Amino acid sequence: MSVNRKRRVMAVWLMITILTGILPFSIYAEEDTVNTNDLSLDLGLQSKAAVLMEASTGTVIYENNPDQVLSPASITKIMTLVLIFDALESGQISLDEQVTTSAHAKSMGGSQVFLEEGEVQTVDTLIKCIIIASGNDASVAMAEYIAGSEAEFVQKMNERAKGLGMENTNFEDCCGLTDSDGHYTTARDVAIMSRELITKYPAIFNYSTIWMENITHVTAKGSSEFGLANTNKLLKQYQWTTGLKTGSTSKAKYCVSATARKNDIDLIAVIMAAPDYKIRFAEARTLLEYGFSHCSVYKDLNEDKLERVKVSLGVSEEAEVEYKGEFSYLSTTGENVNEITKKISLKEEAEAPVKKGDVMGSAEYYLGETKVGSVDIVASEDVRKIVFFDCVKKLVNALWI
Repeated sequence: MSVNRKRRVMAVWLMITILTGILPFSIYAEEDTVNTNDLSLDLGLQSKAAVLMEASTGTVIYENNPDQVLSPASITKIMTLVLIFDALESGQISLDEQVTTSAHAKSMGGSQVFLEEGEVQTVDTLIKCIIIASGNDASVAMAEYIAGSEAEFVQKMNERAKGLGMENTNFEDCCGLTDSDGHYTTARDVAIMSRELITKYPAIFNYSTIWMENITHVTAKGSSEFGLANTNKLLKQYQWTTGLKTGSTSKAKYCVSATARKNDIDLIAVIMAAPDYKIRFAEARTLLEYGFSHCSVYKDLNEDKLERVKVSLGVSEEAEVEYKGEFSYLSTTGENVNEITKKISLKEEAEAPVKKGDVMGSAEYYLGETKVGSVDIVASEDVRKIVFFDCVKKLVNALWI
């Protein structure tokens, strides 16, 4: 057989084996992995928009119409809760402070906890009413307490949204009751504000995981118990659920921002405009299970002590340094993140003046030979430049000793 004929026979055999699937080409092996650039796999969702995000890194794992502008209904309250916890952190309010219900707050329809005008509840109780029972009246009461009026609070909501990079969001109320076309957001933006709430204020889980709880109404009519029942049925349907918020109106259909934690991984699944409430929860669960089956996260809290950096011409010969923050790396391709190594690089010497926050080095993370990320190492104190008086003072101290 001639060489050319042998080549033709080999080519035909190769083509047949490819078409019949005999050869184990990598395209088949890759079906069990996730390409981080392929975010729109067909998961058979019926909702208009969906996003799955890993919380520590903010990485979007799956998306379907993530930037389609839609009515958010009560998942609006996620931003309301962000502002409430902002106020708690800043010391503007405290959990045990007493909030008086206004006539405007009482007038809210939709989902409510039936606060009466003049009724007093603590901030802690009103947070429960918002996150568990989706109380519109409780949301407005808190908005007025923090900002003086709901309108002023809504302005702060929009400012906060802008600061988070929520590019396709505008709020017109603090609870999502409005059906106005001017009140809108997207699945991506909901994931962004959900991430801000759960990562910056993990205490929210103390509320969002409550299934049922009673509050007490004390009004001119007397005292009565009222039961709060969580609107997030995933708490009973999916064991890893940690929150977060549901919403539904005739315009918005059925929405949910569902959070869950498994193997130290926090995921956020946003479903918007599902055709019914059962599909809303089923599709959120589908996203969460998909994410947990494909994700692994490496986290370094960066709590180890770092060597001081020498400082020339400074009042101190060395400066304390610290990590600028934690490090997280998300793998969706089956990598063994436990093999990640960290390399510390610090300046041999810095020249005064050194200001707190000045970059003094970095921590670089490697998976094999591949760099997967870094965290700056910064000065944790000021070191000013030495002047003549400092030299005299040092000399005197030396002679005195």
